[in-house]
Amino acid sequence: MIQTKKQGMLIVLSGPSGCGKGSVIQEFLKTHKNTWLSISATTRKMREGDIPSVSYYFYTKEEFEKQIKEGAFLEYATYAGNYYGTPKAPIKEKLDQGFDVLLEIEIQGALKIKERLPETIFIFILPPSMKELKRRLEGRKTEDQEKIRKRFQRAYEEINEVSKYNYVIVNDKVEDAALKMAAILEAERLRVDRIEEVFLDTVEEDIHEELISNKEFSSETIQDKLS
Repeated sequence: MIQTKKQGMLIVLSGPSGCGKGSVIQEFLKTHKNTWLSISATTRKMREGDIPSVSYYFYTKEEFEKQIKEGAFLEYATYAGNYYGTPKAPIKEKLDQGFDVLLEIEIQGALKIKERLPETIFIFILPPSMKELKRRLEGRKTEDQEKIRKRFQRAYEEINEVSKYNYVIVNDKVEDAALKMAAILEAERLRVDRIEEVFLDTVEEDIHEELISNKEFSSETIQDKLS
C-alpha cells in the first residue's frame, strides 16, 4: 500500500577520533548492501596501501582548486597543508540510483553540509566514556603522548557539537552500535515525507471514494464491499 521514494538517503556520520566510527560503519555495511560509503578527495600524497578512487580521489592542488571554482564539492577544508573535500557528482549519481550514501566526515564539514542540505541525516558517534576514549587512543600505539593529549582535547570540543546532530549513538559495543544505526535509518525511511504514494487495491479505492463523496456511507456497506 505504501510506495517510498526511490531517491536514496544521505547520511553524515561524525565523532571524535577513537570513538570507533570506522568500525561501526564496516559492521553496518556487512548487512546493508544498498548503502554506498562516499569517497573523499584530497591533495595529499598517496601512501602505501592507498588505492586511487577507493581510498581517496587523488588530485593535484591545481586540480582541486579548479574543482572548487566549479562548485564540485559539497564541502571542503584544509588540513596539514592539504585539501580534503566531498565531491558532489558521485553522491548525486548514487542517490538517484536509489542507494543510501554514507559520509564519514569531520564536524566542520558536516555543519557545512547541514547548511546546504538540512534534510540530511546526521548521526554522532560517542565513546562510552572519556576514560575509554583515552584508553583507545593510547592503545593504537601510533602517536606520542603530546599528540594523544591534543586529540583528547579536540574530542571534548567536538562532543560539544552533538546537539547539532539528529541522533547520537554510544559505541560501547560495535555490533550494538551498528544495529542502532540500522534502526535509525529504518525509522527515517518510514517518515511520511519520504513516502511517494499510498495506493489501494480496487475495493479499498471504491470505499475511499464513497467515504469522500457520501457522508452517509455506513459501516455495513463497508463490510459488504470487503466480504
